[in-house]
Amino acid sequence: MIANKTDYLELIKNKKWRKLKSSLQDLDAIEAADLVESSSKSNQIILFRLLSRQQAKEVFKMLNHSEQEAVIEGLAENLQKLARLLNDIEPDDRTAFFEELPGDIAQKLIQRLTPEEQKITVKLLSYPKDSIGRLMTTEFVAIKADFTVAEAFAHIRTHGKHSETLNVIYIVDDEWKLIDDIDIKALIFASPEEIITNLIDHRFVSLYALDDQETAIQVFKNYDRVALPVLSKDGVLLGIVTFDDIMDVIEEESTEDFHKFGSVQNAGKNPLKERIFNLYKNRIVWLVLLVFMNVFSGAALAGFEDIIQSFVALVFFLPLLIDSGGNAGSQSATLMIRYLALGEIQISDWYKLIGRELLVSFLLGITMAASIALVASFRAPEIIVVVCIAMVLNVMLGSLIGLILPFIFTKLKIDAATASAPLVTSLCDICGVLIYFSIASKLLVM
Repeated sequence: MIANKTDYLELIKNKKWRKLKSSLQDLDAIEAADLVESSSKSNQIILFRLLSRQQAKEVFKMLNHSEQEAVIEGLAENLQKLARLLNDIEPDDRTAFFEELPGDIAQKLIQRLTPEEQKITVKLLSYPKDSIGRLMTTEFVAIKADFTVAEAFAHIRTHGKHSETLNVIYIVDDEWKLIDDIDIKALIFASPEEIITNLIDHRFVSLYALDDQETAIQVFKNYDRVALPVLSKDGVLLGIVTFDDIMDVIEEESTEDFHKFGSVQNAGKNPLKERIFNLYKNRIVWLVLLVFMNVFSGAALAGFEDIIQSFVALVFFLPLLIDSGGNAGSQSATLMIRYLALGEIQISDWYKLIGRELLVSFLLGITMAASIALVASFRAPEIIVVVCIAMVLNVMLGSLIGLILPFIFTKLKIDAATASAPLVTSLCDICGVLIYFSIASKLLVM
């Protein structure tokens, strides 16, 4: 086995294809994927063409979408290898790849599939975009309840070679309606003559093809399963969803939420490969909207020109105060979004949290006010009281804004992550200016 990436690149440079292919066979899928990902585009295609059939299948699954597209484009000249790869990929992984492609390109690639794989792919693509049907694979093993354990194992040996998982075997009736599932361990320890129906209790957990993918995330979390069956509304077993597919969804949704929380839309592509205009377009809308929101901060300041001219030291503490309110709000919003996403709190719990948040934010505000009082005692002792009161109120108000916004958006059926840090901060800026100078006007102008 070759020691490092440089040696592989040297073999490519010297066109020692036979030795390169032999060396690649020694790599596991993760090592091969890492080598492909870290190589240039032209070298990626060379490496991919020399991988074994099984390696190519596993490595393709591990690549990101843009790299998968590059591989497909690079294999276009070798239609036999391209067709073999597309047919070898698990149906759920193939569907995930096709759904990100322009329709005409996806259609051309679907034509490279065998009639059976075409039928499976078209069926999976017909489900709504974020449904469980898009995630499922049709590669599983099902047996009949009247099988003996020996017959079940014979069936598994015959039909289980390409199954996504053999940890769980599914029991169906003559109409392919799911009766139960059984752990492979139970079959291993059962007598070969035992009838399957004697080993099951007709209690199982399942998903429905038209359910949202977030339903699957919650069910996997609650029941700690490796795989779950996917049924039609009539109870017919259509496929299974495996834990690795759910992990991919969780990663995608987490990435999407981070983008929303930063007011960035559609930012999933590699910034090194994405067009400059697209990067600009994905960020400009929210930034412009927030600029107009911040105009209100300027308008609020304009209304306090007299007090600012009389006590110029007030301006020194303004950024510190409004930033503290915004930071407290962002913290609170982050926590609420997480708790809502994990199902640890419900929309109806909002009023229960307000009292607790008020107490926590009051303690935070008092602590931060004590810190700022120390600074004010040296800089402007005449406004210590104003600064301290404003700090406490800003932190409390910011925390409440951060708490309430996710609940409002969730109630309106808008993604709670839209209650993003920039939005919370902008609202806290406007309120912070009004609070600070209103207190100053009351206490300093006699």
